[in-house]
Amino acid sequence: MSKRLTIGLFGFGVVGQGLHDIISTKDLNIEIRKIAIKNPEKQRSLPASLFTTDADEILNDPQINTVIELINDADAAFEIVSRALSGGKNVVSANKKMIAEHLDELVELQEKYGTSLLYEGAVCGSIPIIRNLEEYYDNELLHSISGIFNGSSNYILSKIANEGLEYSDALKQAQDLGFAEKDPLLDVGGYDPKFKLIIAAAHAYGVFVRPEEVLNIGIQNFSSADLHFAQEHNLKIKLVPTAKKLNEKELALYVIPKLVPKSDFLYNVENEYNAVSVKAAFADQQLFYGKGAGGHPTGSAVLSDVAALRYDYRYEYKKYHQESKLKLQNDHVIPVYIRYNHDDLINDIHFEFIAEQHKSMEIKYVLGGVKISELISKKYQILEDGAFLAQAGALTEKFEELKGIKLEKA
Repeated sequence: MSKRLTIGLFGFGVVGQGLHDIISTKDLNIEIRKIAIKNPEKQRSLPASLFTTDADEILNDPQINTVIELINDADAAFEIVSRALSGGKNVVSANKKMIAEHLDELVELQEKYGTSLLYEGAVCGSIPIIRNLEEYYDNELLHSISGIFNGSSNYILSKIANEGLEYSDALKQAQDLGFAEKDPLLDVGGYDPKFKLIIAAAHAYGVFVRPEEVLNIGIQNFSSADLHFAQEHNLKIKLVPTAKKLNEKELALYVIPKLVPKSDFLYNVENEYNAVSVKAAFADQQLFYGKGAGGHPTGSAVLSDVAALRYDYRYEYKKYHQESKLKLQNDHVIPVYIRYNHDDLINDIHFEFIAEQHKSMEIKYVLGGVKISELISKKYQILEDGAFLAQAGALTEKFEELKGIKLEKA
């Protein structure tokens, strides 16, 4: 029989309200005892007695055995979660930034105090990828994990490509629908999918890495010239995080836009939908698909974690505790398309090779191979130039046999 959960909820925004809506329709032996909010003046749909602005009312309440953290502030979230775990309370969180930045510390707290932190809702909304990586793939050799991890960026790219919207209009729509973060750079700059990739990689490969070690370049410089280039080659542009096992000791992690061919599963993933592609040695390629943004989709993932806590479920981090450890390798060469404005940028970037360079009145671009470490070091130059960069795996036939460098096609 499942145990009764008495919940203290932090945050009552889009996801918090979505979660409450779902819980209200179920008989799950769950009670929300108190909800901590930031703005007491805001009109709420529930009785005022249920709300508080004092975190201690939840964290110091012995009757509350479970904390759900759904706030935007990563620093405040870490304090809440660490205090709750240390105080013997189990926690469910959807704060991908906080988890990615403090995962090693959070694992130590769980082991020290015998508590559990679950965070399915932090990665790809309604898609149950974390528990699948933790349980289904626990003994599987994974070649790579990639996909569309950010619903708002995918929504923006879909609206531009399919409906001819301007970038700013598509972004506003995403914000109005509650898909985009308050700071849109977290989404369009590739930070949000980077945090999610780091969390997924911890369960897939047992690797804990710092966010600053992982390349992220987003779609903030995307232009009509890039859209036309992709369409001329029968490709779509998607923002794709990738974790790729290079060998028995090394792993590559990066987040950049990608030129996606029709043969790729991701080609038809549109709007706020997410997809996670897992390539495994024995199970081969599998695709997880679902809504990655919105109150009810993410709320359903949070509720799944809450329900699991009724049966004392915990992540075991099995691959992390194995003796053989993979290390992050940023010298991996990836084929890229760079559309740029100033020649100085291309002169400053060290290419392992250049397969094609084009200059015209309409567009200037280079197709070539660059190490991830070089892109990390030149990231801000690329962004300041207004340049747009995308992985050009779909055009690798142009790169074959060049300088004997083996490039990925995925």
